[in-house]
Amino acid sequence: MGEVTIEGANLDSEFDEEIDTNRTVVQFKDEEGKAIGNPFDLPTSVSPGQMQLICNTLLGNSTDDALSFAFFTNEVEITQSLQDVIDKLSLPTECVVDIVCQPQAVFRVKPVTRCTSSLDGHSEAILSVSFSPDGSSLATGSGDFTVRLWDLDTESPRFTCRSHSNWVLCIAWSPWGDLLASGCRNGTVCVWDPSTGKLRGKPLLGHKQWITWLCWEPVHSGTSELRRLATSSKDATVRVWDALSGRPLYTLSGHAQSVTCMRWGGRGLIYTASQDRSVRVWRDSDGVLCRSLLGHAHWVNSLALSTDYALRTGAFEPAEPRNKLNKILDPKIIAEKRYNSARGEGERLVSGSDDFTMFLWSPESQNKPVARLTGHQALINQVAFSPDGRLLASASFDKSVKLWCGRTGKYLASFRGHVAAVFVLAWSADSRLLVSGSKDSTLKVWRARDGSLEVDLPGHLDEVYAVDWSPASEKVASGGKDRQLKLWRR
Repeated sequence: MGEVTIEGANLDSEFDEEIDTNRTVVQFKDEEGKAIGNPFDLPTSVSPGQMQLICNTLLGNSTDDALSFAFFTNEVEITQSLQDVIDKLSLPTECVVDIVCQPQAVFRVKPVTRCTSSLDGHSEAILSVSFSPDGSSLATGSGDFTVRLWDLDTESPRFTCRSHSNWVLCIAWSPWGDLLASGCRNGTVCVWDPSTGKLRGKPLLGHKQWITWLCWEPVHSGTSELRRLATSSKDATVRVWDALSGRPLYTLSGHAQSVTCMRWGGRGLIYTASQDRSVRVWRDSDGVLCRSLLGHAHWVNSLALSTDYALRTGAFEPAEPRNKLNKILDPKIIAEKRYNSARGEGERLVSGSDDFTMFLWSPESQNKPVARLTGHQALINQVAFSPDGRLLASASFDKSVKLWCGRTGKYLASFRGHVAAVFVLAWSADSRLLVSGSKDSTLKVWRARDGSLEVDLPGHLDEVYAVDWSPASEKVASGGKDRQLKLWRR
């Protein structure tokens, strides 16, 4: 084996004590399968920490710029030593062993462990909870017809927004963080100024039945002068509005039944899911139908994009202190760079259905699924990609959370611990932790690497309907049938 050095340190010295150990030839590769450097002869007792040094040296990274990696052989993670994986997979040591290097988040999120505030105010169940893109504000929507804004520094109420005349079913922050949209059961959409708690213009009227989902145009696609908002409804239509003027731009008609979920992608496409069992892809410039994604045998309940986290946070970088905008660079440039990094070779879409299955799609170019994901024994409530897009989680009425490969759809693990239906999921910003909310009144924090239960969070008195992890992962917020908003911290 050739010598590998980092700032003058010979990595062979790491293995001097392993004189009698077994050795094998390894080839480091990136996630696309491209070789990183030449093959190396290494002791099979090599640890992930030692491989970090080698990989960063091959990539030319200094100690200050060193990246964190996870290492996989045949899709099995190396957690202790290479020998453990060789034994587990019965790999021959006389052949070259490929090791895939998967970059990890440069920061590490600690799990929330305690409830720091139980906030009263809503007089009916809390149906939606959402942090602002920069994580500085929190909004909730409730069956008491109100939207409430909360101050996270003091963990106290800030504004109560009153205009709706029925249950507030969904809320959505603009990716700029300066507007908040809410939709209610009588088909009205309101746009609020979160700095004052006042309505921004008149309510958006046009839907004939209740609002099911709200989506804003991504930062890098839109302009500060035109903020486009898409709203879906049980009336089987999607309407796109100029949120600042309240002017309707166009209507997406084509679904035969209620539109249940929606995503606005970063490449000029809108994705809609419906009770008519289809997922449709529309061009956002003029509302033309591009393709229909068919395959589900029952209602499609949930959609998720591999770029959801980048689209949600826009130009805000969670690793930065207080998650503030860069004052020098154009926010659109920052947002587009973050989106392109998350997109990789293409946006991936997953759909979850009442037929107990999910489909993984490459919707930008294909109408055939990449994979069909089976394993749940009851309908699927929510699907969610991890922020890095590598993992996919699903919550189901079968009381379980399942983890899948976000690229291939391969089943990875089941998280069991809830004793009733799991309604909602939220990922931490580093993609290492996952929180789930259930009908059994608890939240549970899971470790994605091994599927273990990290923390059990009791405290709610009834079913948990909504949960969100702040973009910088400082706090988790949850709400449900007991009408209390709870904030959790580490």
